[in-house]
Amino acid sequence: MKVDVILGLQWGDEGKGKIVDVFTPRYDIIARFQGGPNAGHTIIFDGKKYVLHTIPSGIFHQKTQNVIGNGVIIDPFILFKEIDKLREAGMKPEENLLVSKRAHLILPTHRLLDAALESEKGNSKIGSTLKGIGPTYTDKYGRNGLRVGNITETDFRNRYELLRKEHLDTIDYHGFDYRQHLLDGLTFEAYEEKWFDSIERMKSLRIIDSEVFLNTSLDQGKSVLAEGAQGTMLDVDFGSYPYVTSSNTITAGVCSGLGLSPHRIGKIFGIFKAYCTRVGSGPFPTELNDSDGEKMRIGGNEFGSTTGRPRRCGWLDLPALKYSIMLNGVDSLIMMKADVLNPFTAIKICTDYSLDGEVLNNFPFDLCDEKLGLVYKEMKGWDGPLDGCSTVTDLPAALAEYVMFIENQVGLPVDIISIGPDRVQTLQR
Repeated sequence: MKVDVILGLQWGDEGKGKIVDVFTPRYDIIARFQGGPNAGHTIIFDGKKYVLHTIPSGIFHQKTQNVIGNGVIIDPFILFKEIDKLREAGMKPEENLLVSKRAHLILPTHRLLDAALESEKGNSKIGSTLKGIGPTYTDKYGRNGLRVGNITETDFRNRYELLRKEHLDTIDYHGFDYRQHLLDGLTFEAYEEKWFDSIERMKSLRIIDSEVFLNTSLDQGKSVLAEGAQGTMLDVDFGSYPYVTSSNTITAGVCSGLGLSPHRIGKIFGIFKAYCTRVGSGPFPTELNDSDGEKMRIGGNEFGSTTGRPRRCGWLDLPALKYSIMLNGVDSLIMMKADVLNPFTAIKICTDYSLDGEVLNNFPFDLCDEKLGLVYKEMKGWDGPLDGCSTVTDLPAALAEYVMFIENQVGLPVDIISIGPDRVQTLQR
């Protein structure tokens, strides 16, 4: 058996959580391979909304096992807030949740470091979620981090204290008064106390050698879906650097984030919105700072699932989409939020970038280049609701033409079209 992959092709927030939830009945195992609580995967069904930050989006299907892989970083306090919310809704997430021993821990001081370093940047802020993501990955690659497998070791508290002191010394050096900074509404000391309570609770979870578990499961013929977080354009190597996340969000990240050989990779599903959004700072070529952008923001409820920040909105960017498809080896496309474009009588698509009047043949090294021009194609909008559409053949002609144009441009089929937030509002071609 091979591992199928589902990941985002834009700047995150494409709707991966919903599609993983829809796909889960086909798979025995769902495995997150990177990122941390900076992710916000929203699933809506039976009139209820759930937002997951660390737990894989297959958790709502009890017959499917959900693995938090070694490439994920975990804040135990946030993890158990998530678990407790699911339990309050009548679920038993611990029964089908497994956690890699090799996943790194986000310490409370990682979050303070994140805030201190972001504050120091002033107008050059990255737009961090302030969840401690960057500092935790920094410690991971600096060979200084703590992992889930360490929590049962006798010297865990001593190792924690050494790292804590190192972090606080750095924070003091930067002149950041962490005593005035709240973490999820708590003082540092109060947050740290709850963090250690959560560490104790983690010991009751099924903590595993996830790389062995996944490879053995594949050998036994079990089906696995790898779930990505963020999006390709936020990849630390290939995204709009430095305005990116701190992990590899592309297909290649599945191998290192789950301990799998490249030969194990199967079908790759790429998710994109019918338009584009971005949270935080950084280049966004097709951004709309006008009434059309605001219409997308309101219609799509474009506010960050993790931070609540309003998302920047713009027209679909085909050069970026083609680049993402190339990097990931995408086999099948899934278009989300077609319904957000319902009110538009005319829709634009960016088909090319230009520089000094010349169309670019390759994706540019730096999207921040102020001389970058955009070539748009305008298409007729469908200017009406999609509520009565239960199959693809029910879609209005203008939407069908929009999809066909995208397929012709990128050379791949759009196999699924989402026309609303609920899991049932998902049309498969």
